[in-house]
Amino acid sequence: MRHAPTACESESETSTNVVQQQACDGALLKASSYDHTQVATWNSSIINSVLKALIVATTPEQSSTTTTTPTTPPYRFTVNSTIVQQGVIDKAAAGSSGEIGKRGMHSASGAYWDVNRDGMWTFKYPGGEERGLDVVVSVTWFAMG
Repeated sequence: MRHAPTACESESETSTNVVQQQACDGALLKASSYDHTQVATWNSSIINSVLKALIVATTPEQSSTTTTTPTTPPYRFTVNSTIVQQGVIDKAAAGSSGEIGKRGMHSASGAYWDVNRDGMWTFKYPGGEERGLDVVVSVTWFAMG
């Protein structure tokens, strides 16, 4: 991926999902359950992995005819990672076994940007549930220039 994903590019959406999936897999490799003492480390690892991958993927390759000035990506990125411990609730109050340990979560974002060059992508990590976690990673990018 040599460009930032846009809402209409399914290949970029897939690439972004893969980057976020790998970042979560790597950060939570040894996690078996929610551990408050480790959450900051997990979040930092996810954020840094996603940022590094996006910067590498979008930075133009430097040609031999250009100066020695390093190339920079044409986008600026923000990455947010949220890890929430799944709750333990009374089985009788859950209504069905599929609802045990679940609780509501709603997150929203807004921005003023160029819809043709800027964007946002949110990913819910599917591997968190067996660890009693919900992990949501959001990436926002803004075109430069």
